[in-house]
Amino acid sequence: MSMDKASADCPYPGCFFCVMKEGNPSKRRASILKFFRELPSQDDDGQVLPISGLWNTAMAHPNDPEFIELGIFECMSALIWKGLKNRRWLSHDQNIYIPYYAAHIIGSYTMNMEEFADRAVRAGIIPPLVELLRGRLTWVEQRVAVRALGHLATYASTFPAVASHGEILELSIQLAMSSLEIVYSHFYQYVDRRLSYHCDLLTRGMGGVEMESRKAEEWASQLQCWSLQLINCFAFKPEFLPTICKPEFLAKLPGMWGGLVNENSPAGIGLLRTICHHKLGRGPAAACPGIIEALCNIARSSDDWQYMAIDCLLWLLQDPSTCHKVIEKAVPALVDLAEISSLGDHKKLGDSIVNVLQECIESQGTGRTQINSHVKEEVEELLNSKQRLKWEKNMPKEDLHIKQAAALVVKLEGNSLFSSGNISGAAAKYSEALALCPMRSKKERVVLYSNRAQCHLLLQQPLAAIGDATRALCLHNPVNRHAKSLWRRAQAYDMLGLAKESLLDAILFINECSQSNDPDLSLRQNKVPDYAERLVKKQMRAAWLFREAAIKHGGVQCEGDAGDMCGQETDDSEWETASESEIGNEERDEIGDDICGWENEVERKDKYKKASLKEIKHGYNVQLTEDNV
Repeated sequence: MSMDKASADCPYPGCFFCVMKEGNPSKRRASILKFFRELPSQDDDGQVLPISGLWNTAMAHPNDPEFIELGIFECMSALIWKGLKNRRWLSHDQNIYIPYYAAHIIGSYTMNMEEFADRAVRAGIIPPLVELLRGRLTWVEQRVAVRALGHLATYASTFPAVASHGEILELSIQLAMSSLEIVYSHFYQYVDRRLSYHCDLLTRGMGGVEMESRKAEEWASQLQCWSLQLINCFAFKPEFLPTICKPEFLAKLPGMWGGLVNENSPAGIGLLRTICHHKLGRGPAAACPGIIEALCNIARSSDDWQYMAIDCLLWLLQDPSTCHKVIEKAVPALVDLAEISSLGDHKKLGDSIVNVLQECIESQGTGRTQINSHVKEEVEELLNSKQRLKWEKNMPKEDLHIKQAAALVVKLEGNSLFSSGNISGAAAKYSEALALCPMRSKKERVVLYSNRAQCHLLLQQPLAAIGDATRALCLHNPVNRHAKSLWRRAQAYDMLGLAKESLLDAILFINECSQSNDPDLSLRQNKVPDYAERLVKKQMRAAWLFREAAIKHGGVQCEGDAGDMCGQETDDSEWETASESEIGNEERDEIGDDICGWENEVERKDKYKKASLKEIKHGYNVQLTEDNV
């Protein structure tokens, strides 16, 4: 690490940090240039110190060109090669950290600036990154290597250089499929076998075993999601789709969701959307068992990437070569979603859905597209409701009020039947009320759909409950925020064993309760309802990222709160629903109150006791940023 000049107060000759304080710009640049050139050939102790300093600088100022111009990419490339080829040097002092830091620095500086990425490619950084991607060191270095390569692959000017290394795509596919098992078996499973430098990198020396385990789950998720992001860059090019669209890989994609520790990544559904956008990808996707059902579940969920699943289903239906393969499963899901107005920046989704479904009806009997009678009836009922909305716009207000009042009478009859235990009769009355209720009376229709969903739950009809709860959530303003419909759908998904979908709805239910003015739903003293806490904990265990790997490798008993997720499961079969009144007295509509759930007043008195909202959310609300190491 020698330099010609250092601060007079510094005991280390040629200290890099002293050079950074040099006031003369030309001398400073010359010294830094010399440092980058000489560092890879030196064997002094303490080399990790300036590298960690560069790592911090790269994360804090990724768009600063100074080090780029002075040769940092050439230096980092040489250091990675040195670590790969000289194991004696790698094991000396703290040099084991250097390849990780070097690859991370490359990824940070290529994250935003295409010109930096061009410079990096010319500096020869791809070959050493590929070696790290192969697993020549450990999964920790694989993680930062796939991150850096993913950044390079996003730019038009540098993608060809990445693609020229044919093994990168295959390695990324294998890593996406195996990353969780790798991290579990190589780090998480055996606490006493964890490499100390892995622990230091994960926690920055600030945590114990429990923190290491939490961070390992987060990093494993990032390793998988960044692998998928790299694959996604290839998926935009049709020539790579045959390699990507192998049945074994496609079948696993819907389950690659990033987990609650990495909720900002579209993960598997993002890649599926790219695949389904191209005709060459739609055929394999439609033919892969389980994908359409998974897309329907994601589309009818509170997942942040719900719109991506909807896009996939619409494209598959619009393609004559795939429509007949997906229509029976896709249409019922899309009918449930047809009332949705928008999802974030994605406007008029409901109109798009209706248009595609109408095209399906009009094209039946032509080519290979055949619609069974039940599916056809669902679409025709939807189209009739849209026509009914147009008619109602021209109806006198007095007539609409009469219809609304009639719907109220029938709904109250349904409530009475429900209270007396006639659940089937109540469901029929809610259906009758929906037929009477004006289409523009959205608040009232939300209540009716949600009430009917509750009936379906009690009748052990989870699919029907999901459909009605989804319709209520689509009609609600804001979308996907009707608390009791979220809770009812969470239970229905639980009945079907769909842990992720149930978990997401249960979490949103808790969030909505925390903001509600309704005394029956609002969180008392910031306490989570006991029944919601139990369902969330159950689904966190079932949807745990390492669950499949833990089962395969015999499982482990985790420490602390993590043990709730991966230890022995408790009996969570006794779950309840949210209580009766609509959210907020001031928001109550003319139709009246929602029906009561399953719990009575005595049971409700002790529902708010142990876990606070903050405690429940701890451990699964980590926001992923590119600066997260």
